[in-house]
Amino acid sequence: MSLPRRFVVEADGGSRGNPGPAGYGAVVIDPDTGETLAETAEYIGVATNNVAEYKGLVAGLRAVGALLADGPVGTGVRVSVRMDSKLVVEQMSGRWKIKHPDMKPLAAEAAAVLPGADITYEWIPRERNRHADRLANEAMDAGRRGDRWEPSASTAALDTPRSPEAAAGPPPSDPVTPQVGWGSAPDLGAPATLVLLRHGETALTPQKRFSGSGGTDPALSPAGLEQAERAATAFATRSTVQEVVSSPLRRCRETAGVVAARLGLEVRVEDGLRETDFGAWEGLTFGEVGERYGDDLDAWLASPDAAPTGGGESFAEVARRVAATRDRLVTRYAGRTVLVVTHVTPIKTLVRLALGAPPEALFRMELSAASVSAVAYYADGNASVRLLNDTSHLR
Repeated sequence: MSLPRRFVVEADGGSRGNPGPAGYGAVVIDPDTGETLAETAEYIGVATNNVAEYKGLVAGLRAVGALLADGPVGTGVRVSVRMDSKLVVEQMSGRWKIKHPDMKPLAAEAAAVLPGADITYEWIPRERNRHADRLANEAMDAGRRGDRWEPSASTAALDTPRSPEAAAGPPPSDPVTPQVGWGSAPDLGAPATLVLLRHGETALTPQKRFSGSGGTDPALSPAGLEQAERAATAFATRSTVQEVVSSPLRRCRETAGVVAARLGLEVRVEDGLRETDFGAWEGLTFGEVGERYGDDLDAWLASPDAAPTGGGESFAEVARRVAATRDRLVTRYAGRTVLVVTHVTPIKTLVRLALGAPPEALFRMELSAASVSAVAYYADGNASVRLLNDTSHLR
């Protein structure tokens, strides 16, 4: 068989406990044909997620070396490594320092596997790393049974039908969030924590009318102003918020302004935090939309790609916008606690993406006016939902 000079390595590692029983998996792919050239996986005993991920990287690079074993690697060999561990990708790319003593020898080992090869590193969402993830879990399952992982028993490739386009890694249609983990390694530092405050009530809120970004821009009602004041008192007591960011819509800017004034902070406006544009449904109740636009409503409830009548935004469009805003905020406020004042759909979307839940999960969450939720984002791409729909400060 004539081997290519370009390879894709997808690698992953996991720990059931962090630290706990751990294993890794890696797959080598021909980017031109999408063909799987090699698979490897191993149970490694008790270890952390990060150690397992590094060992998966080393194993994937060694698998490329084994394919080229008949001659020297030399120049002209290009390897694209794709992993859902931001820690490994950033450290191996040289953008992050390697501080943890367990990581340094593993990084050095990985760097020495293919001398002379052109190796690049790319972070990918977990959803696009299913093959390697499945291999890692197969290895951990085998270790639990006291067995060794065997390639002949693997079904990992069945989860990831390959084509050249798939091997090239197109962006997913749904902006998958970083994977959920049990915790962070000591060298990851403090997470970026987004404390998500839904705005206070407006005149439309008690009537449960669609109130998005495409119609009127209502102010807070007297009840909503009182809710904002109560939230401000609670945040001032906790003294944890370091920055305040708001949707551009009036109800959020008013809520954020009340809290920020109490905390002595400025409000930064982020357009990506605005509510969904509900098109012709703006100002209507759910029942009124059903009476006037029943077919469109049914389609909207059935598919995240369906938009409200009259040029509104689909949930898929909102998710892409919110995910891009999340990424900007997490990068800008790494290690800090940020109060994000926004709306029902953006908050539910952030929680859904953090959990890796399907789009229909949006309909299974309740968010009261002026409620507080929170998501923490770690440097390795892990996300942790810490709070949902807390209204204790309003009582």
